Amino acid sequence: MKNYFRILRYVLPYKRQVISSVFFNIAMVFFSLGSITILIPILKIILENTQEVIDPMEYQGLSELRPWLESQLNYKITLWIQESGASSVLFYILMIALVFFFLKNLTRYIASVFLVYIKNGIEKDLRRDIHRKVIHLPLSYFSEKQKGDVIARLTTDIIEIQWAVLSSIQRLVQDPLMVVSTLTLLVILSPKLTLFVAILIPVTGFVITTIGNTLKKPSQRAKAELGRILSKVDEHLGGLAILKSYVAEDRAHASFQESNENHFRYMNQMLYRRQLSSPVSELLGTIVIMAIIWFGSILILEDGYLEPEVFITYIVLFYQIINPAKSISTAIYDIKRGDASASRIFEVMDTTNHLEDKANAQSKSDFTQGIQLEKVAFTYPDGTPVLSQFDLSIEKGNTIALVGQSGSGKSTIANLLNRFYDVQGGKISIDGTDIRDIKIKDLRKLIGYISQEAILFNDTVRNNLLLGKPDASEEEMIEAAKVANAHDFIGEMASGYDTNIGDRGSRLSGGQRQRLTIARAVLKNPPILILDEATSALDSESEMLVQQALEKLMANRTSLVIAHRLSTIQHADEIILLKEGQILERGTHQELLAKEGDYQKMVELQAF
Repeated sequence: MKNYFRILRYVLPYKRQVISSVFFNIAMVFFSLGSITILIPILKIILENTQEVIDPMEYQGLSELRPWLESQLNYKITLWIQESGASSVLFYILMIALVFFFLKNLTRYIASVFLVYIKNGIEKDLRRDIHRKVIHLPLSYFSEKQKGDVIARLTTDIIEIQWAVLSSIQRLVQDPLMVVSTLTLLVILSPKLTLFVAILIPVTGFVITTIGNTLKKPSQRAKAELGRILSKVDEHLGGLAILKSYVAEDRAHASFQESNENHFRYMNQMLYRRQLSSPVSELLGTIVIMAIIWFGSILILEDGYLEPEVFITYIVLFYQIINPAKSISTAIYDIKRGDASASRIFEVMDTTNHLEDKANAQSKSDFTQGIQLEKVAFTYPDGTPVLSQFDLSIEKGNTIALVGQSGSGKSTIANLLNRFYDVQGGKISIDGTDIRDIKIKDLRKLIGYISQEAILFNDTVRNNLLLGKPDASEEEMIEAAKVANAHDFIGEMASGYDTNIGDRGSRLSGGQRQRLTIARAVLKNPPILILDEATSALDSESEMLVQQALEKLMANRTSLVIAHRLSTIQHADEIILLKEGQILERGTHQELLAKEGDYQKMVELQAF
């Protein structure tokens, strides 16, 4: 229930709607009870059981409330019948009952409209907050979590809360009002009979709650398994070409089917118990009704305590309690089920972000001197050591190239400079200031990052280019595209810069995608560039165009280039050959060739 109350905190922005909903719910309960209580005078007239009262009794306190109300009612009916006749009185009372029924349904609808607005508003705000949290979490979080599981929390778990937890708000606002008001009226009609009912209800409540408590565990397991299913679907669709190439479709499907069967089993366990709620509630309600009829009959036949029309009205009123009581029990089941989804959502929301700005973080908008890595040490969360006591200095305006085998630490240095991760030893400084003391947004505005994979979004060319500089003019955008050798192919597209490029730029070739990412970096115009194997996945013609674009981009900028193809970094001011996180060789292209060491062997291998 702790998570449920946390979700209810999202109600606070909707105070006006809550007050309006409560008001119309109270009105609905009033008209609902009025439409039933009016049965008493109707039955009195039909059964000819109206006692003629000329002088009604005076009010003598709560202990005599029912006799006083009955005396007043009989007095009013007596006068009305004398003036208009029994048939006319019956017609007028029926018209009043019809008005009550109309107002009951009208107020119920208005109350539900306000509750729908509140419910959807909470869902919207919850989805907004978890998305904001997810996109601000460090990359290390996603290296430990399956992407599909994160997506499940943003989608299916939110929907589960919508249907399970938030839908219970309506029941827990409207139905308790109906139950309490109806019980109050039942006490007025017959305190003895209501006392008898009050003894039976806790027993039924205990049975319902016991069933509800069994729902949470299978619900949690079902949600976790659904996250694994989504992860497998994402992996299989993303790697479909490889699965087909290795004829591994059946193995992939077997892996998927295992999770699918587990989800099937857990959902059955949960829903079997949930479906038990309705028949159990109905059976218990029938037992209670039978017991009330038995006890009420004794009060009528043996004690003369109740009048038949009052007892009939009592039974009808009690039936009004059954549906709200069942609805409350369903709400309890739903809360138990939705609590599993809520706990998964708040697990993400409560994740500590270790890469947030310090309280006294500095603003920085320029780059004047250089970058220094001093005794940097880093180990990935899985325990893999990458860098140890690593030193590197990059002067402003220089181009430094990092080369080496996979796992030597090249991309790790790029990630640390971007502060996707924090160093675990030593420090990285820009212009003498530790980057951990600079506001993260300011740091990343100084850096243009182009990765090996061209990361584009399912949007127009224009919106992809404006990602780093939303306020750029049309002229600035076109000039950036020209620098990146992208303007010509953009102009040939159906809608030019307003053409949608598809999911991850799927409607473009590899070279076109990479040139768009370069144009995006040109438009951002950062003083520092980090190029992480930006041409390694391209064909020769595309590589030539992209390389030309990169050379224009790197002019007069400080650049860190991670290279796979050594031909692309021959003009770097310094080339650093890494091995197991250590600098093995360093120097210009010609200097390294003259050493006839590992770098020369790499050049010869690529030439071969």
